[in-house]
Amino acid sequence: MTDLSAVHAGLTGSVTLLVGAEQTAPRIGSGLVPVLATPVMINLMEAAALKAVEHLLPPGHQSLGIHLDVKHFAATPVGMRVTATAEVTSVNGRSVTFKVSAADERELVGEGSHERVVVNVARFDQRVQKKLAPPA
Repeated sequence: MTDLSAVHAGLTGSVTLLVGAEQTAPRIGSGLVPVLATPVMINLMEAAALKAVEHLLPPGHQSLGIHLDVKHFAATPVGMRVTATAEVTSVNGRSVTFKVSAADERELVGEGSHERVVVNVARFDQRVQKKLAPPA
């Protein structure tokens, strides 16, 4: 059984990004308007969740994103900073759920929920390697 006693509701993490051309929708292929791309916003939300809990996990363990439910409802132009925040809302077994949001310097631009599961890295890697083996 994985000990997640250090992970509890209320923990938070945040990350900030200065939006550059490389993070825009046209550059990553998710749209035509040169503003922060939704996949980049989602990546920031996941990074904020990692910042909230990863340092509290037992040695040899990490969390993997398994579910996202987010809305991206306002554009962030190149040159503006965007900050994503994640707050742990619940811990159920190996599953950790977060409330996530992203805001630029002017307004909230996205929000939703995110779920991660804590895995033993060595065992997880064994399952991944098994997939790479030729079928018997």
